[in-house]
Amino acid sequence: MKVRKTSRLFFIALLLTGIAFLTNAARADEKSTQELAKASQNPVSSLISVPFEFNTNFNNGPEDAVVEVLNIKPVYPVNISKNWNLINRAIVPVIWQGSRVQGEGNAFGLGDITYQGFFSPAKTGKFIWGAGPTLVMPTGANRMTSDKWSAGPSLVGLTMPGHWVLGALFSNVWSLGGLGDAPDVNSGSLQYFINYNMKGGWYLSSAPTITANWKADSGNVWTVPFGGGVGRIMKIGKQHVNLKLAAYYNVEEPDNASDWTLQFTWTFLFPKK
Repeated sequence: MKVRKTSRLFFIALLLTGIAFLTNAARADEKSTQELAKASQNPVSSLISVPFEFNTNFNNGPEDAVVEVLNIKPVYPVNISKNWNLINRAIVPVIWQGSRVQGEGNAFGLGDITYQGFFSPAKTGKFIWGAGPTLVMPTGANRMTSDKWSAGPSLVGLTMPGHWVLGALFSNVWSLGGLGDAPDVNSGSLQYFINYNMKGGWYLSSAPTITANWKADSGNVWTVPFGGGVGRIMKIGKQHVNLKLAAYYNVEEPDNASDWTLQFTWTFLFPKK
């Protein structure tokens, strides 16, 4: 009897130990997922990522054309010293443009490529920041380019209290040169981002980009989207990915510009081991 009781007690103890181990593993996995979610939402984190952002822009021009834009946005951080990181970011747009006005026809090609480099402290506190240059290269096809080289400063600041990631990214560029008959460029953008992270890698997000064309006529300067969506950090096989679906309505836009956008983002994440 004593042997049986001892065996039962040993089995129960082993079972409880197993449950405790699995619970702690789940908690550790949940914690690592939340940390990965915050890192993916931080523009100046040390996380390597490759986002593919699919944007469907509706009701462009008098013909209410659809414009599809795939933004490929790789991020590659580099530790340049003990105290500083350089976060290299690029935006490579691939555009399919429907006929916006009668007789214009469809178009497909590469848009102007943007590079941003953020110098950011390697050791961060409650407030995280970065600053550096933005360069826009006239790589776009006909109808999809400014035909101007442009450059200017970029700034980003954020904080991550509890389940939240809150911040904003600002940049402004001016034309430096290019085709002589192309209009000069003076444009700015402000992207604020509000993310609330939940269990299981799920999160709510609002990250619209407000743009201003300072060279435009009055009434056509601003594009102001409002909206948000939902996303999830997960694994497909051994690959970490971030999937997000969002929709934005432009409460202010230039004449004949799109009035709302459906956005789906698939991001490959490469956390440090």
